[in-house]
Amino acid sequence: MKHTKIFLLLALQVVFLFSSCSKAGKNEIGSAENMLKVSGDQIVNQKGDTICLRGFGLGGMLHMENFIDGYPANEQTMRDGLLQAMGEKKYNLYFDTFIKSYFTEPDAQYIHSLGLNLVRIPINYRLFEDDMNPGVYKETAFAYLDKVIELCAKNQIYTIIDFHALPGAQNQHWHSDNPTHVASLWLYKDFQDRAVHLWEAIAKRYKNQSWVAGYDLINEPADHTGKMLLPYYKRLKDAIRKIDNNHILFIEGDKYAADFSPFTEVWDNVVYTNHDYAVPGFINGGDYPGYTGKRYYDKDTLEYDYLKKSEFMYKHKVPIWVGEFGPVYTGDPKKDEMRYQILKDQLAYYDKYKVSWCIWLYKDMGLQAIMHQKENTPYMKLVSKFLARKDSLGADAWGSSDKNIRQVLLPLEQMFDKEFPSYNPYPKGSRSQINLMVRHILISEALVPEYSNLFKNLSEEQIKAVAESFRFENYVKRDRLEKILTRKEK
Repeated sequence: MKHTKIFLLLALQVVFLFSSCSKAGKNEIGSAENMLKVSGDQIVNQKGDTICLRGFGLGGMLHMENFIDGYPANEQTMRDGLLQAMGEKKYNLYFDTFIKSYFTEPDAQYIHSLGLNLVRIPINYRLFEDDMNPGVYKETAFAYLDKVIELCAKNQIYTIIDFHALPGAQNQHWHSDNPTHVASLWLYKDFQDRAVHLWEAIAKRYKNQSWVAGYDLINEPADHTGKMLLPYYKRLKDAIRKIDNNHILFIEGDKYAADFSPFTEVWDNVVYTNHDYAVPGFINGGDYPGYTGKRYYDKDTLEYDYLKKSEFMYKHKVPIWVGEFGPVYTGDPKKDEMRYQILKDQLAYYDKYKVSWCIWLYKDMGLQAIMHQKENTPYMKLVSKFLARKDSLGADAWGSSDKNIRQVLLPLEQMFDKEFPSYNPYPKGSRSQINLMVRHILISEALVPEYSNLFKNLSEEQIKAVAESFRFENYVKRDRLEKILTRKEK
């Protein structure tokens, strides 16, 4: 496949990255020598050793997502449903047990055994403060975060604290715990102030933690105003730097970590971060190599797209961290073989350019992650029929399709094509907006009571057993993915 001159120019700009890259620090746990910083185009420790950060995103724990944990809609809507169904005492028992079970010593040991050295920890502001009592932070939430960081440090794994759900929501979709289609963070100063203050509290707590690689300030921002992102990043940076001038700040591009056009300058000790999801790796992706929609995708196409979204970083010769990537799997052996090839091709050009990366995802229900729950756990026995129903209705944005409800969506699409031909809502147009409003909000919300009622009559003993289903020993590995990530298969 032939590509434009842009590909050649970008490829020439990356020659400076061909340098050695160590996998992990080898010093004592807690040693100041492990603290990372930016030096030129590299991430280095205090001895000057170049460190490539490579590992997993720990979605589903301190920030939950529907396809990861099995529920419908956004996290807070699900939590509200469970609180109503279970009552406060059982609700608290369930989530405390769930979080304490999700990432334990065997999880950290397993990641270390793969030769990986990074866990990105997504967090949700609602775990740390109540909307009716903002600014009063919950020590229990910090204790949960402390535990993950400590387990990782013990196993020579760096952590990045990732603010995945900000007050008001920084993007338009479920993964910012947004129950609507409006990213209100960009519209209300109060929401912005609260996110600044929480980052200040995080910086105070972890400023001396050498195995914390840094702070991922905003996951996948989508600033529909086109004016707020860069000034707000600057405000976050300045607030954190007054407290913690040591840790790296990881800054993602606009439009879901893909667009760096708002950026006009390079800041000290900052790593700029993109997300590199391959279009043919989505649930409705076509053959690979082959066409998805009207575009042909092969290894060169994926590499071109990566270089294009990384143009700002290569132009300014700063390090890159690919904060999320990875295909979803379908259960069809032929299609999944293509998905594994996508992954191998992506890892090949990450190796080529010596970039740090973090694959999304460590644990889920079997769609994407390296670990998924066994079929006979108490949780899976409780929700398996519901998972099938949720999938049949196409409720989840990530991993489900509309094939069973086309008779509902098609008339809406046709009406909008006829009545509103110029309607092009941010960020992805009218078809995406119809899916968001009908499938991922309306249908998903209607499913929440069904999910919640599954827990309604459980005893405390049963609730603990269901929550403990998320422990390491109750998961099975995706062996093929493990072989590819550990380079036993190239």
